[in-house]
Amino acid sequence: MGTVHAVTLDLPETVYNQIQRAAEKAQRPVEDILIEAVAAVAPVMDSAPLEMRSSLAQMAYLNDAALWQAARTTMPVEQRTRLEALHQQQQAGHPLTTAEEVEEQTLLALYRETLLVRAQAAVLLKQRNYDVADLQQFAPLE
Repeated sequence: MGTVHAVTLDLPETVYNQIQRAAEKAQRPVEDILIEAVAAVAPVMDSAPLEMRSSLAQMAYLNDAALWQAARTTMPVEQRTRLEALHQQQQAGHPLTTAEEVEEQTLLALYRETLLVRAQAAVLLKQRNYDVADLQQFAPLE
């Protein structure tokens, strides 16, 4: 994982409340959600898996509407629900079978890829002088 740096942030209450609700829903610590959020908006090309870098680079050629759509992309509901169920099973102390572990890793990879696409879209929109500070405009399309 490398060196870890402690950072203190002063967040507006509304932002903190959103993060706290997301953490509660995911049954994960607020710190984990914040780390994912920061990682998602950091430049993504260097951290992207090699097989995704070309696709992420091609996003620069998308029009603004397509980028906004990409910025709101989420995993399909069924897959998110299944990933949550697998995590809840583990938290309840029930080990996953080998097949379930493979499924979990596949779903986690899809989740990470979705985050990378969203982050790359946000970076490109910011480069095109869009205000990407309002997180509400990135509400998922379902």
